[in-house]
Amino acid sequence: MKTVYFVTSNKGKFLEAKEKLSAINIEVVQNNLGYPEPQADTLEEVARFGVEDVQKRFDKPFFLEDAGLFVDSLNGFPGVYSAYVFRTIGYTGILKLLGGIDERKAVFRSVIAYKETNKNPMFFVGECRGTIVTKELGTHGFGFDPIFVPMGEKKTFAQMDINEKNRFSHRSKSLEKLIDFLKK
Repeated sequence: MKTVYFVTSNKGKFLEAKEKLSAINIEVVQNNLGYPEPQADTLEEVARFGVEDVQKRFDKPFFLEDAGLFVDSLNGFPGVYSAYVFRTIGYTGILKLLGGIDERKAVFRSVIAYKETNKNPMFFVGECRGTIVTKELGTHGFGFDPIFVPMGEKKTFAQMDINEKNRFSHRSKSLEKLIDFLKK
């Protein structure tokens, strides 16, 4: 069984990845090594910076992931600042910003950066389109999950168990691309 390290402090992200990669007999180990996240314009830039930092201190196969919620009517906000915005105003702050706004389309985006020793990093992008509800619903998941409903669904991510969420999520889609790469 191959072992790959997921550099994240987010237990929810780790559990989602562990579930997906166990299907192809890959053991995922959480590594809370941490890395600075610069202010950048894209998730790809943040992920690239993270890989460059981590590879200086860790020489086993690893991946990291940066994700963001991009709300159309807020011109893509919070986007690359999603983690900071969640820590400071939370999903209730996003709901307040959208108060009285009917247009509630949004997209969750995920970028996974995968790095093996002496090889260039590989990047895998996934996204999930949907809408922002008017009040939080559900108790599962983390982050903005209680206010995001994937397109064509009736439940928020927070109303779904991990297997159901993994059928739709942005992270699941980027993980599937990573899985395809690891199978080769």
